[in-house]
Amino acid sequence: MKQRGRHRRRRRGAALRAVLTGTALALTAAATLISTSQAQVTERPGALQPLTSPADTGLLRLREHLVPARTLDTLAASMGRPVGVDAVLASADRALREGSGCTDTDRASLPVAPSPARAYCWDPADTGATGWRPASVTAAGDTGDDGVRGAHRVLLSGWTHSTRTGPSAERGLARVAFVDADDPDRPTYRWVLLVVPEDGGRDYRGLGSRVSSMVWYRDKLLVTARRGGAAALYVYDLDRIQRATVDGPAIGRVRGGWSADGYRYVMPAVGSYSFTAGDCSAGGAPCPGALSLDAGTAPPSLVAAEWTSPGGDRPARLWRYAFSTDPRRAGLLAADAGGRVDAVEEYRTKVTGIRGLLSYREAGAPRTSWYVGRLPGSQDGHGGLWRQDTEGAKAAQCGADATQRCWAESPGSLAYGRDSGEVWSLSDRMLFAVPLTELDRSLG
Repeated sequence: MKQRGRHRRRRRGAALRAVLTGTALALTAAATLISTSQAQVTERPGALQPLTSPADTGLLRLREHLVPARTLDTLAASMGRPVGVDAVLASADRALREGSGCTDTDRASLPVAPSPARAYCWDPADTGATGWRPASVTAAGDTGDDGVRGAHRVLLSGWTHSTRTGPSAERGLARVAFVDADDPDRPTYRWVLLVVPEDGGRDYRGLGSRVSSMVWYRDKLLVTARRGGAAALYVYDLDRIQRATVDGPAIGRVRGGWSADGYRYVMPAVGSYSFTAGDCSAGGAPCPGALSLDAGTAPPSLVAAEWTSPGGDRPARLWRYAFSTDPRRAGLLAADAGGRVDAVEEYRTKVTGIRGLLSYREAGAPRTSWYVGRLPGSQDGHGGLWRQDTEGAKAAQCGADATQRCWAESPGSLAYGRDSGEVWSLSDRMLFAVPLTELDRSLG
């Protein structure tokens, strides 16, 4: 039975690759219609420039703010015992469809080069005119067995609701799709709403902030968040997921129990990080736009990229923070006694509009490669992907005019699965994976 199952998956995988190859060829043909000015083929961001001045590095310092254990315990005492990832996956009520079962519009959002090895589109109920848009993806980041949580292979995808469309109560909210990827032919998922405890754990509110990227490490989920001009990272504990008890549109404590805008599960924040330099602004603290886990450093590290306007002339910063090695602080960043967290590596790049980021160093390689996925200057259509280090930069090219707009349409974050050697990412319509070797080959 297992052998027949493997053959069936291989046949389906071959069919999917055929569909994706045809899509890629069609997109390549379409890319030849992009003018040279639109493609920005003359752009050359060059090498990464190290930042060493205290005036520069000091702007990346964070301060840690942990939610008191008493607050979390108060919330749990009222809502009931917290559940973990397995309970959420067991109640999955949505299914992802393989690329061959997706619409032409869905598949047209995939990268032109390299062609994905796997691709999925979301349940139609979650796309279209709902106001919700995906922006981030991450896998189980424990360095012991990346991509696996307990008995399951799990992916998480962060979505944010538009602040301009849809029901006013949902605008700006953030939610996470918990994807059970055990069966590659039919992944399933369930939504969890991100919330923040209030009033000492006697209430909570929706996060109400754009989640452009996130990282799963140990039992923690770190997400980017912005409220007004303030830029920060919020921290969530995957073992502290709570069940809502009232099915209604409100968020928080209501008569008869706890409501979460119709969602069954909420995940309350257990901490946050803010920049000691204050709100993000040009020339000051950066506005974090992309995150990823680098499990190849010792200790593992969180890498981050600054958000700058696509096609602008203001360079962006890339940097990393070390994770704590203290078992009592599993999944938190390495902070000093005063709760301060300093970056351990910093660079400046001329790439703008960064939506995805990876840092990876192959065994024996002289330098670390930084992969940056970006939006085009028009902020729509297919984006580009660069690989940079301190010696130079390369980008994938496609089409007759060698456009660099070969990556996904409205691309999101990047996540590397060390067990499979695949890079996971997403367009505004699909979730997909590309082997890192193919990604490097497309970059020359």
